[in-house]
Amino acid sequence: MDTPFRGTAKYIVSEELGRAVDVAVHLQRPLLLKGEPGTGKTLLAINLAAARGLPLERWQVKSTTKAVEGLYEYDTVRRLHDSRFGEGDVRDIAQYISLGPLGRAFERDERSVVLIDEIDKADLEFPNDLLHELDTMSFTISETGRTVTAGRRPIVIITSNNEKELPDAFLRRCVFHWIEFPDRELMARIVRVHHPDLEDELLGAALGAFYRLRQVDGLRKPPSTSELIDWISALRHSGMDAAKLLGAGLPFLGTLLKKEQDVETLQRVVRRGRG
Repeated sequence: MDTPFRGTAKYIVSEELGRAVDVAVHLQRPLLLKGEPGTGKTLLAINLAAARGLPLERWQVKSTTKAVEGLYEYDTVRRLHDSRFGEGDVRDIAQYISLGPLGRAFERDERSVVLIDEIDKADLEFPNDLLHELDTMSFTISETGRTVTAGRRPIVIITSNNEKELPDAFLRRCVFHWIEFPDRELMARIVRVHHPDLEDELLGAALGAFYRLRQVDGLRKPPSTSELIDWISALRHSGMDAAKLLGAGLPFLGTLLKKEQDVETLQRVVRRGRG
């Protein structure tokens, strides 16, 4: 029986997220994670693999990615080159086949974690093209007729930034979890992982300013966890303490807001507050 996943020393998870991982592993279903950027979707797969001592196969999806690339790739260009220049035995097609992240996980004797990252970046047919393989944990290389079947069903983590709706047939095969943005208590624990010796007063002041900023109406990209951690690093590097921060507004704003429109939105809010 798999031990419950409760995060690692470097990756703090909420109780709800930990339970979602456990359910997906128990049901042997892919875990589909959504949530705003910076909530740790990708890091979950990396830390789950580390916590259980399992190999990690990462498949970074792009707009041009095809589902078959996760299974295998046939290097027709190299075969054509060898055919033209008389290098190698071009009749042996197998030497031009290389397995993709899913294919390598299927072929491995031991269990592994497969991260399919940002699935919503691909075209609409991409998720449906994976349905059969994710169900059967098996696929056939059409060029050689070889069938690759998983000896141990991998743990599949799929992330989405909600840029596109995913097909219902695909969603039915997944365990879904929306990662809520950390509340102040959980965020304090996360910050402590990265800044273990941070003074309580500065932590409290920084968190107060951070959550007030996130509540500003109209921000297109509210600051995320990673930006908060960077901001605190900048504050500490400058020698800022809690008292100075409370009187300084938002120094090093460029570590928190990354869009010009958001900076302008904040400036308008500040001007209205002074008016």
